[in-house]
Amino acid sequence: MSFRRALITGVAGQDGTYLAQLLLSKGYEVHGIVREAGHPSNSMLAHIAQLSSTAGARLHQHVGDIRNTQWMAQLLEQIMPNEVYNLAAQSNVATSFAEPDVTHEINYVAVNSLLESVRRLVPHARFFQSSSSEMFGLTPPPQSEESAFLPQSPYALAKAGAHVLVREAREEGNLFAVNGISFNHESPRRSTAFVTRKIAHGVACIVRGEAEHIELGNLEAIRDWGYAPEYVEGMWRSLQHDEPHDYVFASGRGHTVREFVQFACDSVGLDWRERITHDEAFDRPHDVKATIGDATKAKAVLGWSATTTAAELARIMVEADIERGSRHVSFLDMPRLAAWG
Repeated sequence: MSFRRALITGVAGQDGTYLAQLLLSKGYEVHGIVREAGHPSNSMLAHIAQLSSTAGARLHQHVGDIRNTQWMAQLLEQIMPNEVYNLAAQSNVATSFAEPDVTHEINYVAVNSLLESVRRLVPHARFFQSSSSEMFGLTPPPQSEESAFLPQSPYALAKAGAHVLVREAREEGNLFAVNGISFNHESPRRSTAFVTRKIAHGVACIVRGEAEHIELGNLEAIRDWGYAPEYVEGMWRSLQHDEPHDYVFASGRGHTVREFVQFACDSVGLDWRERITHDEAFDRPHDVKATIGDATKAKAVLGWSATTTAAELARIMVEADIERGSRHVSFLDMPRLAAWG
């Protein structure tokens, strides 16, 4: 085979689009799974495909549900990928409390089925599982690959279970299987269901005179925020190493939600104290106090590190939201974002 072929589940999401871009730039043939044809989130993929086609790269979309075991097996046999990146997930923590069964099906059961299909049909393929810092829950920071899991949500519990499945597939099933534990990584492609994008979008609306305040929940939660394009680079590097391992991808720097609001407001000269109101409706039932990652292993083994600070990230996101608002276009249609934000 003169080129590498990759399958990405959840390709229309933030990480999926950035990863597809990265792989296409490296000459991969990329196959991505989308939930439905014509969904607005797929427009970024169409733009990426258009840009990449001039260089001879290939992006193919497949409409389906990763919970459909038979369909997934047939797709694996058809594609015969060298690398499989499982980025599909029900990724909203708040939604996981409202829909725990669906979260379990997508984030755990489907992973189990996918691993078994990979083992049977494409055992040569290298497998990447997108794990989450939410798995650590109440474990004090900094959290590394060796830290205990104390999940505090149905989302985190399902992710922790899938993480164990991947580790067992590597140790007992002889698969090249990697868990990448990504701490919070954001970009202008994030949904407004996530607090960083909600803040950036809110600040942009205030700048344009469309709003006065941003309503938020817990301002004291501490998170380790990084820039998504850098994190998908780590995902790719983890499958290029000679041996499979688990890795934490994180900046190692923690900031409160309050600080991220301040960074976003400072980037456009607003006083954050005048722009925030608290709404208990946005408080989580069991919020995790602090997650700060220790990415020492990823730096030592893969040469990977996060370089974009939270303040820089906030500025990037606010500027993108201001631009898309002034041009009255969807963030998925912005060429600027298609070129790594």
